[in-house]
Amino acid sequence: MAGDRAQMLAETLRRMRDIDAPNQLLGRSQTIGCVAVEITQRCNLDCTLCYLSEHSQQVRDLPLAEVYRRLDAVVSHYGPGTHVQITGGDPTLRKHRELLQIVRYADSIGLYPALFTNGIAANRTLLEKLAAAGLRDIAFHVDTTQRREGFASEGELNRLRREYIERARGLGLMVIFNTTVHAGNFDELPQLVRFFRDNAGVIGLVSFNLQAETGRGEWGGRKALINLYSVKAQIENAAGKALPWDAVRVGHSDCHSYLPTLVANGRIHPVVADAALVGAFLRDFPEVTARRYRNRTELILRSVWAVLRRPGWWPRTLRYAWERWRQLGGDLLRSRGRVHKLSFFVQNFMDAKQLDRGRVHACSFMVMTADGPVSMCEHNAKRDNYILKPIDVRHQDGRVEHFEPLVWRDQPRRQGR
Repeated sequence: MAGDRAQMLAETLRRMRDIDAPNQLLGRSQTIGCVAVEITQRCNLDCTLCYLSEHSQQVRDLPLAEVYRRLDAVVSHYGPGTHVQITGGDPTLRKHRELLQIVRYADSIGLYPALFTNGIAANRTLLEKLAAAGLRDIAFHVDTTQRREGFASEGELNRLRREYIERARGLGLMVIFNTTVHAGNFDELPQLVRFFRDNAGVIGLVSFNLQAETGRGEWGGRKALINLYSVKAQIENAAGKALPWDAVRVGHSDCHSYLPTLVANGRIHPVVADAALVGAFLRDFPEVTARRYRNRTELILRSVWAVLRRPGWWPRTLRYAWERWRQLGGDLLRSRGRVHKLSFFVQNFMDAKQLDRGRVHACSFMVMTADGPVSMCEHNAKRDNYILKPIDVRHQDGRVEHFEPLVWRDQPRRQGR
C-alpha cells in the first residue's frame, strides 16, 4: 500500500494547491481529515440548529451491505488509517447489533472508527462493546441547541457532560465533545473551555462548530458576532494567553483552525508555535509524517528516532525543547509530571445558500455517498439529493436489492437496540 498511499497524498496535494502552505498536513501526512459514513437518518432530538432533512425520520436505514461498501470506498479513496465518523441522525438508534458489526468491519479493513452521538442511548454497556469491537473515539454532541429538558445553559449541561465522561472513562477511547456555537452560548465559551481543560485526563479533543443554516433548524444563519476569530478569542480568554492558531494547518483556513495543546497544572500550553518548524518537519521527515499510527507513543518514538538520525536537526530540536520547557516546565513540576493532551478545533461550516466552490474543492471533511465522497457542507446543503436517492445494493452472495430509502409516515419505523 506504500505506493498507493504516496499516490493518494500526491492527489490530495494537487487538490490543495490553491491553498497550499508548508505546514499543511493534507497531502503531506494525511490524505483527508476525516470521512463521515451515515448509517441512519433518524434522530431522538429536535435541535434548533439541525443539518438533517425534513424527511429524515422517514428514511430507512441503509442495508449493512451498502454501509460496508461505503466503508470500503473510504479505503479505496483515502487509504487505510483514515479516520471515519460513524454518524447520521444518531447512529445509536440503529440496532445495536448492527452498529457493532459496522464498527467491527471498519476496524477490520484498517479504518479508525469514531462514533458521533448525542449520547442519549450511548450507555456504558454499549460503549464497552463498541470499544471491544474496535471503536477508537467517542464524540458526544452536547449543547443548548438541543433543548434538553432541565438544562437551560451550557454551565448546567456540564452535569450531563460529566455523566458522559464517566461512561467512557477507562475504555481506551478518546473522548471528543462537539459544541455548536451561537449567540445564545457565545458568552459561555470561556467557562466551557475551562471545563474541558479540567477534564483533559479523559477528553482528548473539543470541536466548536459555528452556527450554519443547512437543514431543518429554526434559527437560520448566524449573527456577525459568531466567526472564526471571535471564537478563537474566547478560547484564548479561557487560556489566559494568545495561542498560535494554524501553526499546524488542516485544510482551508476559512473552514477551520486546529490547535494541539498540553494541559498541566490547570494551564493550557501549545504543543508547537512555529509554523516554519512544522513545515520543515513535514518536508524533511516524510517517512514519519506520511503514515498512520495506532497511538501517540508510537508517533513520538518514531519522531525521536528519526531526529536522532539527522544531526542537522539537533540544534533546531534543542531550541524547540528549550522553548517548550520555558513555557511548560514550571507547571509540569507543579503537577508532578502529570500532563494531558487536549486539541481544539474550530469549524466554520457554510450556509447551504452560500457555498464557496474553492472551499468545497479543498474540503478536508467528506461524506461517503452512494456515488463517492462529497464535501460535508455540500452534502448538508443538498442532503435530499443523496439520502432520498434509490440505489441498487449488491450483497456478498451476489443478490442485488433495490433499496427505496423513503417510507410513508404511517408505516412503523425501525427502533434502536
